[in-house]
Amino acid sequence: MTQFWMICAALLLVAVAFVVLPLWRSRVRTNDVVRDAANLEIFRDQIAEMDADLANGLLTQELYEQGKRELQARVLDEVKSPEVASVLARDPHRKLAILLVLAVPLLAVGLYGMVGNPNAFLPQVSHANTDGFGAIRSEAALGELQKKLSEEPKNAEGWLLLARSLVELEKYPEAVSAFKKLVELVPNESPVWADFADAQAMANGQSLVGEPTKMLDRALAIDPANPKALALSGSAAMERGDYAAAVRHWENLLKQVPKDSEDAKMIEGGIQQARDFLAQSKGGKAPVMAAQPEPEKIVSDGKERITGTITLDEAVKANASPEDTLFVVARALSGPKMPLAIIRKQVKDLPLKYTLDDTMAMAAEMKLSNFDQVVVLARVSKSGTAMPQAGDLEGVSQPLKPGSKDVNVTISTIIKQGAK
Repeated sequence: MTQFWMICAALLLVAVAFVVLPLWRSRVRTNDVVRDAANLEIFRDQIAEMDADLANGLLTQELYEQGKRELQARVLDEVKSPEVASVLARDPHRKLAILLVLAVPLLAVGLYGMVGNPNAFLPQVSHANTDGFGAIRSEAALGELQKKLSEEPKNAEGWLLLARSLVELEKYPEAVSAFKKLVELVPNESPVWADFADAQAMANGQSLVGEPTKMLDRALAIDPANPKALALSGSAAMERGDYAAAVRHWENLLKQVPKDSEDAKMIEGGIQQARDFLAQSKGGKAPVMAAQPEPEKIVSDGKERITGTITLDEAVKANASPEDTLFVVARALSGPKMPLAIIRKQVKDLPLKYTLDDTMAMAAEMKLSNFDQVVVLARVSKSGTAMPQAGDLEGVSQPLKPGSKDVNVTISTIIKQGAK
């Protein structure tokens, strides 16, 4: 950024010189005019420094505007002084010259502030290569950004752009590396830690357990109201079977969304489901599962619904007890591991005809209809928690599209090692 403003200042000086010098060569030179020209030069330098500090986040917009007003007032006072007014009155050519010295840099800086982009000089990435969220789509542009960051390793804005772009391109291990560099530069930014946790989860096979959970804890320690951190923390708690924590995080999230909104309804559904699982895990009455409604009462066109049957393979039947918990889950093939829809039953209910649809979503953005490809997973849990444990039984469908019918899943695999 410093290099950018140095170039701008040099170009402005050249432009002003071409216009002003012919007018300046006149009959009389006075110390007052020379003094004021020097003051104007200092003013230009100070404006350039303030613009650079604003772009780098060292000044708030309020402080920037206040400082700029004070500088402008000082310059106007200088120009309006009796000594300078006397000189200007005697020499109209110099009057024009001084006005140009003042006007050209001010107009240039002002217009640039309105329509320019100071950050374009830092990593130079064409807007055509980025999406609406500021992520780079082009591999070539991504390479340019990486090269620029090798030259400017402390450019936090560049590392953020790189990290988010790598996530968009599903290059999760590389995104994790970029986030590691970013949190070294800006360790107290809650949104950065939430994004870091998301990327780490994707790199870990879509699991929020472990390091991602620690990152989410860091995000919430900085900002307890961070919506993404609350949503993911609730999902992480559900994944590890800590239903009380899931309820706590999602209740805090619920406070931030409008009442009776679609988001509120989805979050409330997730909270109720976590409470039901919590009651079951404590040995209370099992949650009463609503009877499967008629298909036409759920979705008129059936695009959000998956139907099929869950069975237990004879080869592993001896490893299951009738009272063991059965989870049937729809999950995105690529993306967060949070269930898109879930049913909780018992082994004694097998074979089970099931229906999964958008009404079973835990969050508005985590619905079956929002994903192109999903899988259906059936798990017999010996512990009664959603977290996979050694000795649990499992079966998984092939990737499929929401709206698929007759998706039959056979539970035939014994889990040898629980999730880490």
